[in-house]
Amino acid sequence: MDAVRIYTTRTCGYCHAALALLRAKSIAFEQIDVSGNPKLRSELVARTGRSTVPQVFVGERSLGGFTDLLALERRGELDTVLNRALG
Repeated sequence: MDAVRIYTTRTCGYCHAALALLRAKSIAFEQIDVSGNPKLRSELVARTGRSTVPQVFVGERSLGGFTDLLALERRGELDTVLNRALG
């Protein structure tokens, strides 16, 4: 089973929206706050090529940020992606 991880900051509205979407779907996730942690933030940028949060991962697969997550949801694909990864 792959874990869902979401990288966030405390003051990010998109982070709060992504967290709310995952919670509404009753998805267990690990939240990793990169606020005030430049080393962790740099690692995230190196891994994703993006400097924005949130960044959502299922296992090693990046789903992207909130707008990417929302697009999957609107296309009816988010449940499939999550269910396939989480078994």
